[in-house]
Amino acid sequence: MEKLVKKNLVAADWNTGQYKGFVTDSVVSFVVRKGNPKHIEDWPDLIQPGLKVLTPNPFSSGSARWNILGAYGAEKKAGATDAEASDYLTKLLKNVPVQDASGAKALTDFVGGTGDVLISYENEAIYAQLKKQPVDYVIPKDTLLIQNPIAVTTTTKHPAQAKAFLDFVYSPAGQQIFADQGYRPVVAGVTPKAKPFPTPPGLFTIDDLGGWTAATTQFFDPANGVITKIEKSLGVSTTK
Repeated sequence: MEKLVKKNLVAADWNTGQYKGFVTDSVVSFVVRKGNPKHIEDWPDLIQPGLKVLTPNPFSSGSARWNILGAYGAEKKAGATDAEASDYLTKLLKNVPVQDASGAKALTDFVGGTGDVLISYENEAIYAQLKKQPVDYVIPKDTLLIQNPIAVTTTTKHPAQAKAFLDFVYSPAGQQIFADQGYRPVVAGVTPKAKPFPTPPGLFTIDDLGGWTAATTQFFDPANGVITKIEKSLGVSTTK
């Protein structure tokens, strides 16, 4: 959204409304095999020797950046220093046999039989279950809130219709559709028909890591980013 604002394609006040411009939420979660045979419950479980973890490449996938920062932030919530949290990320990424270009591809590979656990959005795990895939999912104690933005573009030729759509997706009926597909609604009182969304005790947001602008520089700067250096040390591409 910030890039669109800079290009004057979205109004600068897109995030000043009641819901701050976010239409749904999700959380970083672990998709596991049915029955959770590897007993994956929390972030420390992902760095055990021999475990095969799937997560996309954070230099080609936006969802991967949420995953990686969820891992880093969880370590910080648990009391780790910056160096210890970075060391955790190195151990985690060493357990990733392949970093796909997108979250969708990583999910496809996982349900196809690759890996022991997939770091992904909660809604992707629910989607897989709705498609009758033999998976379960685990929400770690400390995890990152994923906030999904929405805005009407300044260049739309149909502003009235766009505004009407925006109003609908914020209505109870619109939010119910999202909830039933695995997305956490932002409107109070809307719950999925299947089961309510659990609230992780250590839920945190990107603001706890300084916001996206600061986090992008700290972790993904092409020359000095924390993740850039780790990926290069592992021989993984950092080109977009």
